Amino acid sequence: MNSTHAQHVPNSTHAQDVPNSTHAKDVPSLTGAAAGCAVGNAVLHTLMIPDHLEEKFYIGVLFAVGSAIMLAVAAGLVFRKHQAVAWLIGALVSLGMIVGFALSRTVGLPYGYREDGWEAPYGPLSLLVEGLFVLAFLVRLGTRPTPRTLNPLRDFAMR
Repeated sequence: MNSTHAQHVPNSTHAQDVPNSTHAKDVPSLTGAAAGCAVGNAVLHTLMIPDHLEEKFYIGVLFAVGSAIMLAVAAGLVFRKHQAVAWLIGALVSLGMIVGFALSRTVGLPYGYREDGWEAPYGPLSLLVEGLFVLAFLVRLGTRPTPRTLNPLRDFAMR
């Protein structure tokens, strides 16, 4: 083979230069799945607002606030170039909802709020979309983006 036809393979560690690399921007389905989980979470909690407003008003308000936040998270994931804040808020809210669900069925929540069952299908489905969102967030954290700066926190924020 002639040296003019040989291809030079760069000695690079940047994700875009490495074949089959895992890069957050190469996996738009991860962001799409997280956005879908956020919308599903919002829909499920919105459906439960009326009953919870009657049963324990502050729980209904928390469901409404959580639903609105998760819709904003979904919009941030879909429409914003830099999605780090949406990812972080979505993961924190999802974790908070999982913890709230567990506490409400074990030791109870403030002002005597305690649930005995799973509220099928809403409870299990809510836990599913919340857990999947957190899992997607953890996968996203595990991807190695192309460094843009020498500051790792700024690189995460720019993703």
